[in-house]
Amino acid sequence: MTDGTNDAESRLARIERLLESREREVAPAWRRATRGEPRWAVTAVILVAVVLQLSVPHGLTLQPYWVLPALESVLLAGLIVANPRRVEPRSRPLRWLGLTLISVISLANGWAAVRLVAGLVNGTEGEDAGPLLLTGGGIWLTNVIVFALWYWEWDRGGPMARARGHHRFADFLFVQMQSPETAPPDWEPAFLDYLYLSFTNSTAFSPTDVMPLSRWAKMLMMLQSSISLVTVVLVVARAVNILR
Repeated sequence: MTDGTNDAESRLARIERLLESREREVAPAWRRATRGEPRWAVTAVILVAVVLQLSVPHGLTLQPYWVLPALESVLLAGLIVANPRRVEPRSRPLRWLGLTLISVISLANGWAAVRLVAGLVNGTEGEDAGPLLLTGGGIWLTNVIVFALWYWEWDRGGPMARARGHHRFADFLFVQMQSPETAPPDWEPAFLDYLYLSFTNSTAFSPTDVMPLSRWAKMLMMLQSSISLVTVVLVVARAVNILR
């Protein structure tokens, strides 16, 4: 009786292992545990944001103007030292370090955008069309980067949680998720996908081929579209008025 029971349990264990193996093979990469994505893309884009912030006129920035860009550089260096090649799930402090970095970039760019809009409304900014367009374009592009970072950091719990495959339900629905046959089996969203999402949302002022599913994703995309619309309309209108 004991031998029969042990044999049955052994067979059941083998069947369960086969089913688990089959499930791992069938499940798309974005729904299972994978290696963390390479860090180079997000690092390069953050460095672009820091350079853009340094190019903003000092009157639009928090003073002294170099403090926030310097803090961003220090936080980015800490992330690179901790995870130099890939964004891998290692510890919760790294998650908070990344969120702090994005918050600082958001604060710096948000302050500059508010000061620019207030200056345009009050007539204290935008005397020359060329510098105004460059300043507005820099703030707009930094805004694209900021929201790309937030989308990347919050979708399904962030890049570290996505690497573990913990969250089953996505906050953003990419085309490759709806039609797996259009992408390689190992496809999963990476930072450049969220950068594309942010750029198209800032230019079209609405979703294009990536659909927000959760409420926070919809509200964040609505906020980005509103900021982009106000910035573009005011800057372009003032520049056209100056050229006339």
